[in-house]
Amino acid sequence: MNKKITLMGMSQNELEDYCLSNDFPKFHGDQIFRWLYKNNNQELENVSNIPKKLKEKIKNDCDINLLKIKKKSISKIDKTIKFLFETKDYKFIESVSMIDSDRHTVCISSQIGCNVDCDFCATGKMGIDRNLKVGEIVEQLIEVKKNTNIPITNIVFMGMGEPFLNYRNVIESCKIFTNQKAFNLGTKRITISTAGVLPQIDLFIKEKHKYKLAVSLNAPNDLIRDKIMPINKKWNINKLMLSLKNYNFFRSRVIMFEYVLLNGINDSVENAIELSKLLKNFNCKVNLIPFNQILGNYKRSEDTTINKFAETLKKYNIRVLIRWSKGEDIDAACGQLATKHES
Repeated sequence: MNKKITLMGMSQNELEDYCLSNDFPKFHGDQIFRWLYKNNNQELENVSNIPKKLKEKIKNDCDINLLKIKKKSISKIDKTIKFLFETKDYKFIESVSMIDSDRHTVCISSQIGCNVDCDFCATGKMGIDRNLKVGEIVEQLIEVKKNTNIPITNIVFMGMGEPFLNYRNVIESCKIFTNQKAFNLGTKRITISTAGVLPQIDLFIKEKHKYKLAVSLNAPNDLIRDKIMPINKKWNINKLMLSLKNYNFFRSRVIMFEYVLLNGINDSVENAIELSKLLKNFNCKVNLIPFNQILGNYKRSEDTTINKFAETLKKYNIRVLIRWSKGEDIDAACGQLATKHES
């Protein structure tokens, strides 16, 4: 039995090559590309501009849908929906739709599990299964779009997995997201978050991608970061900062540093002052993230501590935003994704 060809995730050039290799005109590849990604309609019978023979070829030889929605969890406290998806090989991933006024942000996953093992993150406790294919990344957005009413305005790669350990598939999916014939999102609408995978950060900078870069820092020094983020033992803060100094090719995209506040660990005024000194020469913004409860020893900082930390950063002229997470009641907040409801 021949293995089916996966259309979902193919670029326009790949789809054109598919048509040519099967003796169909090249322009049908452009039509299939629009059909897959612009109209978000994977029902072949509804496509009017593709010849019947090509439709039959696709139906017999190709996989289109790679994900199946197993569960939708709807928050009772805000306009957040968490999607549990099942892959073709019976694995599970999660995506989150977050709506705030006319801003609709989708948090998508790049891996099944994660092996970076940040001590405060539920996903990190799962370990890694595999990278997601381009089509599995893209189809998350398609399914969210089909199941919500507000147009998607922003994408953040802050779901399950370390995006830069699936670098090429993440970048290829972003090219589809920004293609005018597909989702037509601006590059500034896409944020890719990394825990600090240095070779891929260097590659991202070298390739001059215009997607926003977010670095999950979470500590002002190596002593603290070593304890909560094992990746720091391989690529420490000094090495990270030296690489990020090269991020100056597109100054309107500031570097975003994410900082999860953990009670009694990294949330003191002294920590804030040290962080300010570390970042003083960077065109950056700090996203302070109050810790979202998972099983473990960490606790959320008091609101007064969080506000004092933010005020200290502002005092030292660091741009800062406190990012109160959405969907906490359905375990959809930052650091909580772990596919624990798969059964």
